[in-house]
Amino acid sequence: MSSYIAKSAKIDTSVKIGYNVIIEEDVVIQKGTIIGNNVIIKEGSIIGENCTISDNCIIGKSPLKAKNSATTETKDLSPLILNNNVIVGACCILYRGTKISNDVFIGDLATIREDVEIGEHTIIGKGATIENKSKIGSYVKIETEAYITAISTIEDYCFIAPEVTFTNDQFLGRTEKRKALFKGPTIKKGARIGANATILPGIIIGEDALVGAGSVVTKNLEPKKIYVGVPAREIRNVPIEELLENQTYFHP
Repeated sequence: MSSYIAKSAKIDTSVKIGYNVIIEEDVVIQKGTIIGNNVIIKEGSIIGENCTISDNCIIGKSPLKAKNSATTETKDLSPLILNNNVIVGACCILYRGTKISNDVFIGDLATIREDVEIGEHTIIGKGATIENKSKIGSYVKIETEAYITAISTIEDYCFIAPEVTFTNDQFLGRTEKRKALFKGPTIKKGARIGANATILPGIIIGEDALVGAGSVVTKNLEPKKIYVGVPAREIRNVPIEELLENQTYFHP
């Protein structure tokens, strides 16, 4: 097993590199970082200090576009940036044009598309997908197999349970005008969404709102209320002790 490291790559002497690794031109890897086996780091990618890139990852991938792709653009993308202390699990794919802040954890098999921003101390669970042009805040938890569609926003301190699905196309692939109207959900600060819930295109979920497991959200939700059902309906206020303003354990 052999590795390839481009001559123009800038790699700190303290970096540990596994077997069969490809590091392309103009990559930057800062001190204390660990690169696993069979990792491909694409041209220009920037990896900060004390990061871990686990086996079989592709870092800084350029997107491919099908002839009928609706949200993938053919444009030059800036290099992928991983800031300090980022942990990337095995078999992840991270695309160009994305910026990942300090202390983010990305579970095995996750995919993060182009033009995504992820804030500090956020967790992306195993097998989760973050589609292009989405913005994820700080101290967010997105759990196993959640699907965050393109052009979505999740603000700070939100909780997205396993297998939650966001959608962004109210025309389900029909008509040309849909292309100008693509919009994923916006999840306001501190909101929580239970397992297997589905959020329809363009929906705004208010601060500290709670969506029950299996719900289908078809309209905007008010802050600090609990919603359940198909379609989701308000049932009561979020308990005072669960409100974000009364939590103290987020910051290390």
